[in-house]
Amino acid sequence: QVQLVESGGGSVQAGGSLRLSCAASGYFSSTNYMAWFRQVPGKEREGVAAIYAGDGNTYYADSMKGRFTISQNNAKNTVYLQMNSLKPVDTATYYCALRLGWYGGSWDSLLSPRQMDYWGQGTQVTVSS
Repeated sequence: QVQLVESGGGSVQAGGSLRLSCAASGYFSSTNYMAWFRQVPGKEREGVAAIYAGDGNTYYADSMKGRFTISQNNAKNTVYLQMNSLKPVDTATYYCALRLGWYGGSWDSLLSPRQMDYWGQGTQVTVSS
């Protein structure tokens, strides 16, 4: 049974940093993608960043470039999201997601909730001004 467990959320002042972790279990494959999404009440879930486990290639949504970094530790089956220079607009519930198997489309189209197979329970990030 695939499980994704996020941790590392919390409250921080604007300009601060947080690192989210996502521990994955229940599958054995390097041909998969891990991603982070975020959602605020009343809005659609938004893609943040993705990483391909096979070679570590990454992709970021435009608004996250330069501030957020996605990385992985394959030995621990864990994916991280380092968030720097946080802004109040970054306040959201952050979700880890997993897509099993190769994806032949563009990175932009991959970073969509409907392309993901499994989800974590979410972790809250609150940024105060």
